[in-house]
Amino acid sequence: MRQVVTLLLTLVLVGSSPAIVGRAEESSAKQNRELADAVESTSVTLDDGLRASRVQGTPISAKFEIVDGKMHLSVYTMKGKQFFEVSVDGLARVTRAEPITEGDDLTAAKAEAEAMAKASSSLQSVASKAVADNRGFEAVSITPSLKGGRPVAEVTLLKNNHFKTLSSPLD
Repeated sequence: MRQVVTLLLTLVLVGSSPAIVGRAEESSAKQNRELADAVESTSVTLDDGLRASRVQGTPISAKFEIVDGKMHLSVYTMKGKQFFEVSVDGLARVTRAEPITEGDDLTAAKAEAEAMAKASSSLQSVASKAVADNRGFEAVSITPSLKGGRPVAEVTLLKNNHFKTLSSPLD
Protein backbone atom coordinates (compact mmCIF):
# COMPACT_ATOMS: atom_id res chain seq x y z
CA MET A 1 0.00 0.00 0.00
CA ARG A 2 2.83 2.43 0.90
CA GLN A 3 4.47 1.75 -2.43
CA VAL A 4 1.26 2.56 -4.30
CA VAL A 5 0.84 5.84 -2.39
CA THR A 6 4.50 6.75 -2.99
CA LEU A 7 4.15 5.95 -6.69
CA LEU A 8 0.98 8.05 -6.98
CA LEU A 9 2.58 11.00 -5.18
CA THR A 10 5.63 10.76 -7.42
CA LEU A 11 3.45 10.74 -10.54
CA VAL A 12 1.48 13.75 -9.30
CA LEU A 13 4.64 15.71 -8.49
CA VAL A 14 6.41 14.81 -11.73
CA GLY A 15 3.27 15.51 -13.73
CA SER A 16 2.84 18.94 -12.15
CA SER A 17 6.48 20.04 -12.49
CA PRO A 18 6.11 21.25 -16.10
CA ALA A 19 3.13 23.34 -14.98
CA ILE A 20 5.17 24.82 -12.12
CA VAL A 21 8.10 25.56 -14.46
CA GLY A 22 5.70 27.00 -17.03
CA ARG A 23 4.16 29.35 -14.44
CA ALA A 24 7.62 30.44 -13.27
CA GLU A 25 8.71 31.18 -16.85
CA GLU A 26 5.45 33.02 -17.52
CA SER A 27 5.90 35.07 -14.34
CA SER A 28 9.51 35.88 -15.27
CA ALA A 29 8.48 36.93 -18.78
CA LYS A 30 5.77 39.18 -17.32
CA GLN A 31 8.27 40.74 -14.90
CA ASN A 32 10.70 41.34 -17.78
CA ARG A 33 7.95 43.05 -19.84
CA GLU A 34 6.99 45.24 -16.86
CA LEU A 35 10.62 46.15 -16.23
CA ALA A 36 11.27 46.87 -19.92
CA ASP A 37 8.20 49.12 -20.14
CA ALA A 38 9.16 50.98 -16.96
CA VAL A 39 12.82 51.46 -17.91
CA GLU A 40 12.03 52.55 -21.45
CA SER A 41 9.62 55.20 -20.14
CA THR A 42 12.00 56.80 -17.62
CA SER A 43 14.65 59.41 -18.22
CA VAL A 44 16.99 58.24 -15.45
CA THR A 45 19.76 55.85 -16.51
CA LEU A 46 21.84 53.30 -14.68
CA ASP A 47 24.77 55.67 -15.21
CA ASP A 48 22.80 58.43 -13.43
CA GLY A 49 22.14 56.07 -10.52
CA LEU A 50 25.79 55.04 -10.24
CA ARG A 51 26.86 58.69 -10.24
CA ALA A 52 24.21 59.81 -7.71
CA SER A 53 24.91 56.94 -5.31
CA ARG A 54 28.53 58.00 -4.80
CA VAL A 55 27.39 60.21 -1.91
CA GLN A 56 26.95 56.93 0.02
CA GLY A 57 30.24 55.34 -1.03
CA THR A 58 31.70 53.42 -3.96
CA PRO A 59 29.09 51.72 -6.17
CA ILE A 60 29.53 47.94 -6.25
CA SER A 61 26.40 46.95 -8.23
CA ALA A 62 23.25 48.51 -9.64
CA LYS A 63 19.95 47.41 -11.10
CA PHE A 64 16.52 48.53 -12.15
CA GLU A 65 13.78 46.32 -10.71
CA ILE A 66 10.06 46.30 -10.13
CA VAL A 67 9.17 46.48 -6.42
CA ASP A 68 5.51 46.54 -5.39
CA GLY A 69 4.53 47.34 -8.98
CA LYS A 70 6.86 50.36 -9.24
CA MET A 71 10.22 50.77 -10.92
CA HIS A 72 13.09 51.02 -8.49
CA LEU A 73 16.76 51.85 -9.18
CA SER A 74 18.88 50.21 -6.50
CA VAL A 75 22.64 50.68 -6.13
CA TYR A 76 24.75 48.79 -3.61
CA THR A 77 27.63 50.86 -2.29
CA MET A 78 30.48 50.34 0.13
CA LYS A 79 32.07 52.87 2.44
CA GLY A 80 34.94 51.41 4.40
CA LYS A 81 33.62 48.06 5.64
CA GLN A 82 29.97 49.14 5.55
CA PHE A 83 27.51 48.38 2.77
CA PHE A 84 24.41 50.34 1.77
CA GLU A 85 21.46 49.89 -0.54
CA VAL A 86 20.89 53.27 -2.15
CA SER A 87 17.59 54.09 -3.88
CA VAL A 88 17.68 56.59 -6.72
CA ASP A 89 14.51 58.24 -8.02
CA GLY A 90 13.46 59.22 -11.54
CA LEU A 91 15.24 62.55 -11.19
CA ALA A 92 18.57 60.85 -10.30
CA ARG A 93 18.33 61.86 -6.63
CA VAL A 94 19.14 59.60 -3.71
CA THR A 95 15.89 59.02 -1.84
CA ARG A 96 17.04 56.42 0.67
CA ALA A 97 20.23 54.75 1.86
CA GLU A 98 19.87 51.77 4.16
CA PRO A 99 22.73 49.81 5.70
CA ILE A 100 23.05 46.22 4.52
CA THR A 101 23.77 44.19 7.63
CA GLU A 102 22.51 40.65 7.09
CA GLY A 103 21.17 37.93 4.85
CA ASP A 104 21.54 37.36 1.14
CA ASP A 105 22.02 41.08 0.48
CA LEU A 106 25.08 41.17 2.75
CA THR A 107 26.49 38.00 1.16
CA ALA A 108 26.04 39.53 -2.31
CA ALA A 109 27.54 42.87 -1.26
CA LYS A 110 30.63 41.18 0.20
CA ALA A 111 31.19 39.16 -3.00
CA GLU A 112 30.72 42.28 -5.14
CA ALA A 113 33.12 44.26 -2.94
CA GLU A 114 35.71 41.50 -3.27
CA ALA A 115 35.45 41.66 -7.06
CA MET A 116 35.62 45.47 -7.08
CA ALA A 117 38.73 45.39 -4.86
CA LYS A 118 40.52 43.67 -7.77
CA ALA A 119 38.99 45.89 -10.46
CA SER A 120 40.87 48.64 -12.22
CA SER A 121 37.75 49.90 -14.06
CA SER A 122 34.67 51.44 -12.48
CA LEU A 123 31.19 50.02 -12.96
CA GLN A 124 30.21 53.31 -14.54
CA SER A 125 32.93 53.12 -17.21
CA VAL A 126 32.14 49.47 -18.03
CA ALA A 127 28.39 50.14 -18.26
CA SER A 128 28.98 53.22 -20.42
CA LYS A 129 31.23 51.23 -22.78
CA ALA A 130 28.66 48.44 -23.07
CA VAL A 131 25.99 51.00 -24.02
CA ALA A 132 28.32 52.74 -26.50
CA ASP A 133 29.22 49.40 -28.13
CA ASN A 134 25.56 48.37 -28.42
CA ARG A 135 23.78 51.25 -30.13
CA GLY A 136 20.21 51.80 -28.99
CA PHE A 137 20.53 49.61 -25.89
CA GLU A 138 20.55 50.94 -22.36
CA ALA A 139 22.04 49.34 -19.26
CA VAL A 140 19.53 47.97 -16.74
CA SER A 141 21.92 46.18 -14.37
CA ILE A 142 25.59 45.64 -13.64
CA THR A 143 26.96 43.11 -11.19
CA PRO A 144 30.64 42.33 -10.58
CA SER A 145 32.03 38.94 -9.64
CA LEU A 146 35.25 36.98 -9.75
CA LYS A 147 35.67 34.46 -12.56
CA GLY A 148 38.85 32.46 -12.35
CA GLY A 149 40.18 35.02 -9.88
CA ARG A 150 39.63 37.91 -12.32
CA PRO A 151 37.02 40.64 -11.82
CA VAL A 152 34.26 40.76 -14.44
CA ALA A 153 30.94 42.53 -14.66
CA GLU A 154 27.71 41.10 -15.99
CA VAL A 155 25.98 43.98 -17.78
CA THR A 156 22.35 43.51 -18.78
CA LEU A 157 21.20 45.73 -21.63
CA LEU A 158 17.70 46.49 -22.93
CA LYS A 159 16.34 47.62 -26.29
CA ASN A 160 12.74 47.32 -27.49
CA ASN A 161 11.78 44.78 -24.79
CA HIS A 162 14.83 42.66 -25.71
CA PHE A 163 17.35 41.92 -22.94
CA LYS A 164 20.91 40.76 -23.48
CA THR A 165 23.68 40.17 -20.96
CA LEU A 166 27.35 40.75 -21.61
CA SER A 167 30.35 39.80 -19.54
CA SER A 168 32.99 42.55 -19.43
CA PRO A 169 36.40 42.47 -17.76
CA LEU A 170 36.95 44.93 -14.92
CA ASP A 171 40.76 44.67 -14.98
